[in-house]
Amino acid sequence: MTDMNERVRRLRRKSFEAQPRISVERALIETEFYRENYGKYPLPVLRGLNFKNLCEKQTLYIGEDELIVAERGPAPKTVSTFPELTCHSAEDLQILNSREMARYLVDEADIKAYEEKVIPYWRGRSMRDRAFAHIPQEWKDLYEAGVFTEFMEQRAPGHTTLDGKIYQKGMLDFKADIEKSRAALDWHNDPEATAKDEELQGMAHSCDAIMIFARRHAELAEKMAAEESDPVRRAELERIAANCRWVPAHAPRDFWEAIQMYWFVHLGTIMELNGWDAMNPGHFDQHLTPFYERGIADGTLDREKAKELLSCFWIKVNNQTAPPKVGVTAKESGTYNDFTNINLAGLKRDGSDGSSEVTYLILEVGDELHLLQPQFNVQVSRKTPDRVLKAAAKVIRKGYGYPSIFNADEVVMEQVLKGKTVEDAREGGTSGCIETGCFGKEAYILTGYLNVPKIFELTLNDGVDPLTGKRIAPATGDATAFKSFEELYEAFEKQLKYAVDWKLRVNNFLEQMYATYAPATFLSVVMSDCIEKGRDYYNGGPRYNTNYIQCCGIGTVTDSLSVIKKHIFEEQSLTMEKLLEVLAKDFEGEEALRQKFMNKTPFFGNDDDYADSLAKRVWNSLTGEINGRPNTKGSRYYMDGLSTTCHVYFGKMLGATPNGRLAHLPESDGTSPSHGADRKGPTAVVKSLGKLDQVNSGGTLLNQRFLPQVLADDTGLDNLVHLVRTYFSLDGHHIQFNIVDTATLERAQADPDSYRDLLVRVAGYSDYFVDLDIFHQNEIISRTAQESF
Repeated sequence: MTDMNERVRRLRRKSFEAQPRISVERALIETEFYRENYGKYPLPVLRGLNFKNLCEKQTLYIGEDELIVAERGPAPKTVSTFPELTCHSAEDLQILNSREMARYLVDEADIKAYEEKVIPYWRGRSMRDRAFAHIPQEWKDLYEAGVFTEFMEQRAPGHTTLDGKIYQKGMLDFKADIEKSRAALDWHNDPEATAKDEELQGMAHSCDAIMIFARRHAELAEKMAAEESDPVRRAELERIAANCRWVPAHAPRDFWEAIQMYWFVHLGTIMELNGWDAMNPGHFDQHLTPFYERGIADGTLDREKAKELLSCFWIKVNNQTAPPKVGVTAKESGTYNDFTNINLAGLKRDGSDGSSEVTYLILEVGDELHLLQPQFNVQVSRKTPDRVLKAAAKVIRKGYGYPSIFNADEVVMEQVLKGKTVEDAREGGTSGCIETGCFGKEAYILTGYLNVPKIFELTLNDGVDPLTGKRIAPATGDATAFKSFEELYEAFEKQLKYAVDWKLRVNNFLEQMYATYAPATFLSVVMSDCIEKGRDYYNGGPRYNTNYIQCCGIGTVTDSLSVIKKHIFEEQSLTMEKLLEVLAKDFEGEEALRQKFMNKTPFFGNDDDYADSLAKRVWNSLTGEINGRPNTKGSRYYMDGLSTTCHVYFGKMLGATPNGRLAHLPESDGTSPSHGADRKGPTAVVKSLGKLDQVNSGGTLLNQRFLPQVLADDTGLDNLVHLVRTYFSLDGHHIQFNIVDTATLERAQADPDSYRDLLVRVAGYSDYFVDLDIFHQNEIISRTAQESF
């Protein structure tokens, strides 16, 4: 393995040092277009023409040294706004420009232009404004109290991943498919024929749009080549122009074109709409392997050139800063990371091992560059060689927080359980953080987080939020009157049903709004069956259409139930009245009792059946309440066990909990044990998690932190491989690692400028430790640091 070359080193430095900025160019172009054209065209046609107009007018950028070209905005790390979804106020932009954490630079002239031209048009017309004007107060009460969040209140539904079709077809081929579908419409017997035709027209305009965008880059590269004095760079620019002349209009012919093809499609999806989260390439190593092997065989490519091209692509992804959020969504997810997640290894469609030399190349690139984005993970099946997992472990021990590791066999089982063919399931995997989907064939929509500990807090307080004194949920009984643990748990399940009912009611309303007002006509082109059906990605077009609710704080709830069951109902050493009194005063003056709860109670994560049986019960309550609920696209809702950073926000909205957690501190993340509760080592943790029926979900998240010396030698790496294999033999879905000691994290808090490059695993993604706020930093420090296996 060789280190990055000088070109890559320069590009990396520029990307790493660039300050995220907001560009209002897209908003101004779009606003002008809507003023002139809204009402003249059917909405799918309007959206396709709007995207085409953007691709014709947006400022282009080709940087010095670049081999893969194009940006979402006019420069690296310059991100657009999407006023049709969320129209930022002038005050929002001022805050983004001045806040200490996750700051976005905004020029005063741009704020003025926004205030004069963008805001007057979009106020009351944006998706967020329209939605909140019609959402019932009951939902708003739960939302404002932190019972759940809602992704679609300011970002478009997303979390989409591609399969291999764009390496076999170009946009001209997709346009031919579109015309074939239009020609086959049954105008006499299909009442939806007009709507389908309008959608297909919008798709055709979108194909034209991205080809125009590429052609403009070809023209710019040709102009730069004509002015370039260095013959080497001139030749590179001429090759870049040739690439952009060929892709995405046609299918790629070689490794360089294949990467550029994906990049144009990726940018198209995130320029069209601000989906949650960014587009993902799926099994990138599998898609690129035929091009790599062909290039090596015919001598047009060597390993180092392939690695250089991959590095240039990697840096391009890092340049795409997540669009800024507002309100609750900003509180629960304040990161520059836009969650592009590359899957490595795994299984091929025929069930064989998916790893190749390109797998190792990408692991090397991720190791050498260690940038914020893209994330990458290794999909491990029974057929994955241990040398692949060992290569991943060598990167993990560097302490970047990636790659994360997924159980490819369990991921296939999850999908087959939801009705997908086994072949389609093998082509699927995970994206964003840990979410399972069928790549290139599914709209698997994340709808927001569910604060399970908050629901339990409402149970203990008869539907009243103790932080505000306001009733926001039904009366399910005075907790002091419960005669048994079963009565308490029955009340918890009633509160859970109420929260889920309201969450789904508004989810379905928002889904219909997006299908009607913001069709994703370009994204629909590259998702299987949308063209054949003449239906949009947001309107049931893809082959599969699944919705997820992400459930947070399972460890916190489990341990709280364990305290109550053991000390109140079994040992009767405590009354419910006393517990509620102690929680209300945040354990003030009751430290001895708090220590008793934390040290004399079975907690989840220690392979203790007392606690683990409660975790299973909570898990089954969540899957029983959520799984199988109908969505608006003829498919179903399912739960997954993901928190991202929302366990910190949810903790701020939560009082003290019976497991000894103090008010407003983070609750447990994903399906991980509560902070400090796992005391018997990592093997006990995975055995506890293995008792949950993880296949009956859309994914789970397990964080583990090890001290660096544990993985310092080959024995440590072998033990890590064994731990992963053990967990996956229990049908565990996912595991990820922070390899860092507490002293390093505390030094970074005290001297952030000296630790700008320190990456840590936050939830389903990595972030720079010094870019996190103090709450998230302390949450990572508080995680159990495993000292051995």
